[in-house]
Amino acid sequence: MFELFKTFNPILQALLATLFTWAVTALGASMVFFFKSINKRILNGMLGFASGVMIAASFWSLLNPAIELAESMGMTSWIPAVIGFLTGGIFLWSIDKILPHLHSGMKQTEGIKTSWQRSILLVLAVTLHNIPEGLAVGVAFGAAASGIPSASLGGAISLAIGIGLQNFPEGAAVSVPLRREGISRLKAFYYGQASGLVEPIAGVLGAIFVLSMRSLLPYALAFAAGAMIYVVIEELIPNAADDHDDSGTIGAMLGFATMMVLDVALG
Repeated sequence: MFELFKTFNPILQALLATLFTWAVTALGASMVFFFKSINKRILNGMLGFASGVMIAASFWSLLNPAIELAESMGMTSWIPAVIGFLTGGIFLWSIDKILPHLHSGMKQTEGIKTSWQRSILLVLAVTLHNIPEGLAVGVAFGAAASGIPSASLGGAISLAIGIGLQNFPEGAAVSVPLRREGISRLKAFYYGQASGLVEPIAGVLGAIFVLSMRSLLPYALAFAAGAMIYVVIEELIPNAADDHDDSGTIGAMLGFATMMVLDVALG
């Protein structure tokens, strides 16, 4: 299976990988058919796990290859990493201020004022944060296809698996609260899986960008890392720690360790 996957065009690889991450989002969203609510400690642990995965992926799969690649290209190794990382954060911050959305458990809408339904705004909040995840996977596959020693196909696959694992709680975190809002199970599932559809789009665009502009690859890798870390700090960690119990912290440690093992074993 792996040998067959290697023969695919890198853009197709990125598409298939991000379709996998979307499918896991849909699997998480399907929890709405079995539960009307999720124990808060369990949800905190899952969100913490997602945080750990994204932090580890940002370093091993994105920032570290960006630094090594910049050095091999004769650049000052830390400059592309810092510029790309901060630009990724600014990009997410900008979208966060513009796109109307609403985080679960909050009453105040963020972004431009709108009359859109509350359910749509809840979905947009998670959709917004799925953009850097799909972008990161696409950039990783594009980097692997560019023949860079520090960016392997195995590493890109491990990143997709890690992103997929942390998408499960994200899918549930969309659909289950929507059910509590009075929306039908089927509609809540539809909205939950729809929040992950942006990942294949971002993944393909990321791969195309990297393959067409190889000289900017160190910046692109760091950009994806910065966008992901912004999501972790701005959204996942605060939600995982809002009850001040240890489940979010334990989940983050386990998520980080899982992604580290995946990257080292497959990368």
